[in-house]
Amino acid sequence: MSNHLNVRKVAVLGAGVMGAQIAAHMVNANVEVLLFELPAKEGDPNGNVNKALDGLKKLEPAPISSPARITYIQPANYDQHLEKLRECDLIIEAIAERMDWKSDLYRKVAPFVNANAIFATNTSGLSINKLAEAFPENLRHRFCGIHFFNPPRYMHLVELIPCKGTEPVLLDQLETFLVSTLGKGVVRAKDTPNFIANRIGVFSMLATKHHAAAFNLGFDMVDALTGRYLGRPKSATFRTLDVVGLDVFAHVVNTMRENLTEDPWHKHFELPSWFQYLVDQGSLGQKTKRGIYQKIGKEIHVLDLHTREYRLSDAKVNDAVKEILRERDWAKKLAGLRNSQHPQAQFLWAVFRDVFHYCALHLENIANNARDLDFAVRWGFGWDNGPFEIWQAAGWQQVAGWIAEDIVAGKSMASAPLPAWVTDATRTGVHTAQGSYAPSPLTPLPPAGEGGAQRREREGGYQPRSTLPVYQRQLYPDHLLGEERHYGETVFENDVVRMWHTGDDIAILSFKSKMHTVDNDVLDGILRAVGEAEEHFSALILWQTEPPFSAGANLLQLMQGMQEPAPEEGMFGKFKQAASRVKYTIAGGGGMGEIFNAATGNVPKVEAVVAKFQQASMRLKYAQVPTIAAIDGLALGGGCEFSIHCSRIVATLESYIGLVEVGVGLLPAGGGCKEMAQRAAAEAQRFASDNRVDVFPYMRKYFQNIAMGEVAKSAEMAREMGYLKQSDRIVLNRFELLHIAKEEAKALNATAYRPPLHQRQIMVAGSTGIATLQAAMVNMLEGNFISEHDYMIGCRVAETLCGGHVEAGCLVDEQWLLDLERRNFMELLGTFKTQDRIEYMLKNGKPLRN
Repeated sequence: MSNHLNVRKVAVLGAGVMGAQIAAHMVNANVEVLLFELPAKEGDPNGNVNKALDGLKKLEPAPISSPARITYIQPANYDQHLEKLRECDLIIEAIAERMDWKSDLYRKVAPFVNANAIFATNTSGLSINKLAEAFPENLRHRFCGIHFFNPPRYMHLVELIPCKGTEPVLLDQLETFLVSTLGKGVVRAKDTPNFIANRIGVFSMLATKHHAAAFNLGFDMVDALTGRYLGRPKSATFRTLDVVGLDVFAHVVNTMRENLTEDPWHKHFELPSWFQYLVDQGSLGQKTKRGIYQKIGKEIHVLDLHTREYRLSDAKVNDAVKEILRERDWAKKLAGLRNSQHPQAQFLWAVFRDVFHYCALHLENIANNARDLDFAVRWGFGWDNGPFEIWQAAGWQQVAGWIAEDIVAGKSMASAPLPAWVTDATRTGVHTAQGSYAPSPLTPLPPAGEGGAQRREREGGYQPRSTLPVYQRQLYPDHLLGEERHYGETVFENDVVRMWHTGDDIAILSFKSKMHTVDNDVLDGILRAVGEAEEHFSALILWQTEPPFSAGANLLQLMQGMQEPAPEEGMFGKFKQAASRVKYTIAGGGGMGEIFNAATGNVPKVEAVVAKFQQASMRLKYAQVPTIAAIDGLALGGGCEFSIHCSRIVATLESYIGLVEVGVGLLPAGGGCKEMAQRAAAEAQRFASDNRVDVFPYMRKYFQNIAMGEVAKSAEMAREMGYLKQSDRIVLNRFELLHIAKEEAKALNATAYRPPLHQRQIMVAGSTGIATLQAAMVNMLEGNFISEHDYMIGCRVAETLCGGHVEAGCLVDEQWLLDLERRNFMELLGTFKTQDRIEYMLKNGKPLRN
């Protein structure tokens, strides 16, 4: 068998919620896909599939990277299109979790499956070996389980489960496709009920439910305790159940109850009467707009266990418990919870204890090693740290002793003792630089003469990471506590940036500021890095060791640069008092709003920083070596401006890019407006007909993006909005981002890279364009869709993008546009309402409409 799998086309069988979203993610990754469903009884035979595709457009978060991509999903039905299965290299069955239905479908489609195709079932917990029995014996070696998590676009985890006859090479091929093409984190699971992530994650929820009842804690109190304080999603426990669907959760618990009869915790695999009450009422969670929680108007209400009526959700964590939870050291946090007498703390310790106990006892049965268990929980349930990571960080022997004491005292949910490998006195954890603990022997046992401790370690073994070639593309894969990580050799470093390399001639610049925001020192770092790269390296990559790429400018430093108010006067007090003495009307702003000049004397200082921002962007654009922006997550404001000036952008699909300065009453002034005007002019000339060039229609799109502060909801949408060029790259796996950025740099250098020539003749829309945009905004103002200050900001954006009050079609250069955006930025910064917007954003983390 060839080690190469070329997945040209995929078929997804079943257009339910999961099947349709899996198909959507295939086209996100540019994979051709057929989506099958039962034929409609009336009208178009593909009516059921088309209905599912329409449903994709309404789902939030969006399962598709761009609405336009839905048209790439090819609808099909089992009556007319089974022959098309012969064209498919991968077939994923994703129908309802019924063994009999799945078996019937396998028998129906098997004659049309080509001999080289992989057939995988997207079951969340049914036995892969039992399902394989319904598959033709001659194809069974190409059958396996492939468990995507919901929603498939966003959840990193895919569990890969072989049946007894699955060819090992096939699993390697499929893992490579899942990791690199679809961007997933693959964990190989054993064929046990609910596999790894659901087995542990659902047990954690059952343990939480059990102890919540024992300590008489309401649903909202439990969620207040088990969310971000524990490094878990904000949806915590019971909100997560609403999102998943109570009926879905009931099915998973039922699978455990029916198939895990020997599990020491079996008596806890049941659902309480209140749960069944909600299901019977049709209150299944988010999809029915009511479950454990219900939104009434703008308020969130929660089910009261005693009255079975909804009440306002208003849980407050005890202050002393809150202090324990704010502790970042897991050893101190767990010790604080265990030693506290407060019910909230005792509840949390009990949940941790029983989850640790469960993981330890079942590791050998469900996973190949501790790493796979931790990653499955992290990637499948959104935990920052896996159970074994937390245990190890808190002190392995200390926590093991506490668990053992509670088991003996009858406090734990099960009386089974901890396995011997856990209590081995030599053990300090399960994750090391050499690998993660695997209970089954991985190598032949050492000679009998070796010491006991050495022999025990070899009997268990520490399993290194996969050596599949696809993982060589992950220069810095997701890592676990106990694993070593070395970010190359430093070129220079200070409090806010670090320039480094990995032993080759490509330099990397990483920000160290919070949310990788940009301040004056970061600008100095960028300017220095470009110079260093031109002198000593072949390329410069802007890449952060953790997302986001950059949340934009440091607003607090910006305003502190404007003035230094006395504490009792507030952030802008002194500035406003001084400025109120010297005011004038905004030119070109329709006579609305007031702008204040530099009464404090610090405006020249701030304007110099803005000019430096522009200088940094231009240095990235015209550097003598390729500059690559490697974006993952947010690239807002100044972060977006830096990226659009680089030679190339390499962005993960989940990159959210936009020029959002209007949200704080400003406009892009780091070259963002200039660059958008320049792109509009280039597009106008490229698509001009009859030698007639009209830049306005192309500029209008960029005006709307900036004036509305629109953020692309994916890298694909960023391309449609003009933030990414066709030559920029979109990466599905964020851990491959740096590798691909380096490859792009090498490709540019392979063609004797030269920076672009300075463009000195940029066509602008001029006064005519400004007037047209102002007229449209007047209508919005009169219709109360925008405020007077919004209108004023929009006028400033229009003036900048249109090149100022010059004739339509006039040619200007980049500096002209940079001067325009800098002047308009500074004048907006001087207004009271912009200052109020900035202050509100800094205090509340959301924009103010004034």
